[in-house]
Amino acid sequence: MTTPPVAISAAIPGGRPVVSQSAGVTVTRTGVNLGAEITGVDLTRPLSELHFKAIEQALVDNQLIIFRDQDISSENLMDFGRRFGELTVHPFAPSEKEAPQLIKFRNDETTPPFGTDVWHSDETFRAEPPMATMLVAKEVPAIGGDTLFASMTAAFDGLSDRMQQHISGLEAIHDFKPFKALFNDSLEERKKLQTFELQYPPQLHPVVRIHPVTGRKLLFVNPQFTLAIKGMDERESRSLLDTLFHQALVPEYQFRHHWAPNTLAVWDNRSTQHYAIHDYYPQRRYMERVTIKGGPVTGVPRADPKTLRRGKYVPLPGANPTGGHRPH
Repeated sequence: MTTPPVAISAAIPGGRPVVSQSAGVTVTRTGVNLGAEITGVDLTRPLSELHFKAIEQALVDNQLIIFRDQDISSENLMDFGRRFGELTVHPFAPSEKEAPQLIKFRNDETTPPFGTDVWHSDETFRAEPPMATMLVAKEVPAIGGDTLFASMTAAFDGLSDRMQQHISGLEAIHDFKPFKALFNDSLEERKKLQTFELQYPPQLHPVVRIHPVTGRKLLFVNPQFTLAIKGMDERESRSLLDTLFHQALVPEYQFRHHWAPNTLAVWDNRSTQHYAIHDYYPQRRYMERVTIKGGPVTGVPRADPKTLRRGKYVPLPGANPTGGHRPH
C-alpha cells in the first residue's frame, strides 16, 4: 500500500512551500531562492519509486537538496546517482580505476584543494554538461569548508529588463581552462594536453538557458569555464561577462551550506552555481562525489521586451517603495 501525498502544510509569500510531504518524504525549505532539507528516507537502502519521485521533484523545485545523517557507502552514493541517470567520468578529478565515476576529494596539509574556489557550474566545458551533482561529506574540518550556492534563475530574474533583452540569444564560449594548469611544459605533458584539447574542444552554450523541466530562464555563464561572448570584441565581452558573473555574488540569490559528517548535498547543475570555500587548509576534508549526465543546452531567441520580467527591486502593489526611509 502506498502512502498518498500530503498537502503543503506551510508556505511563504508567493506560494512556495516551507514544509511539504509526499510519500513519507518531508521537504523543508531552508532558503528563499534555493535550498531544502530532505528527511524521511534512508539512502543506505533501496528507494521505492514513490520516494524517488518525491526527491526528484524536490530537486527541481528547490535546485539544492540536503540529506543529513546518511552514513552511506561509496556504492550507496553511486546507486543513488544512477536513479537520476547515467554517471559520468570527470577527465581531471581524482578517482580510482575500480570506480572512475566516483570522485574522491582528500584535502589536507599535503594535498590542498584545487580549483573549486571559483563560482561555477560543473563541467560546462562539455557539449552536454551534467544535469546534477552529488557530494557527500565523510570527514570535515572543525571550522570552515562551507560551500556557497547561487540560484541562476533568481540571478536572471534580478537583471533589468534591458539587460535581459540584450543577452537573450547570445552564445558564450566554454573551455576547461583551469585544468590546463595540471600539465607542465614537458613534451610528454604537452602531448597529453593536446589530446584533451581534441577530446574536449571549446563549446558554445547560450548565455540564457531554458531549464528543460521547469521552463524557467537562467544565466548560464560562469567565471571558471566561460571565456568570451561569441561575436563581441574582447573589451565588450569582458565587460558584459563581468556584469553577469557578478549576479552570483548577490546575497539574496545565495545559500550557504555548512557541512557535517554524513551530509549529502544534491544540486541541479543546470540552474545553480557553487563556490567551495578554501578557508580550512591545512585541516583535513574528505568528500565523495558523483555527477549525472545531462543533455543538450537549450537557449532562448532574442527577447521581446514586452514579455520580460522586472528586476528584484520591485515593490508589491500598495507597498512603500522607499522601504520606510524618509528625510529627517
